[in-house]
Amino acid sequence: MERNLRKERIGVVVSDKMEKSVVVQIDSKIKHPVYGKFIKKSTRFVAHDEKNDSHTGDTVRIMETRPLSKQKRWRIVEIIERAK
Repeated sequence: MERNLRKERIGVVVSDKMEKSVVVQIDSKIKHPVYGKFIKKSTRFVAHDEKNDSHTGDTVRIMETRPLSKQKRWRIVEIIERAK
């Protein structure tokens, strides 16, 4: 049985105040359909962090997963860069 490919995103941890959960913010630039100006857009995901080892400012890769709670549908795959 083969699983479908799961979405992966790279973002920055903006909150780590919960147990085994973090809030990851992903910033993107989108071009306005009429005026052509680039607009900054940010999306926030609540991600599962089993070992509680990511902290605010870390750059992480998250992967889509089954619903783990009311808001958690993502989990941390790896910590790409630690906050300085």
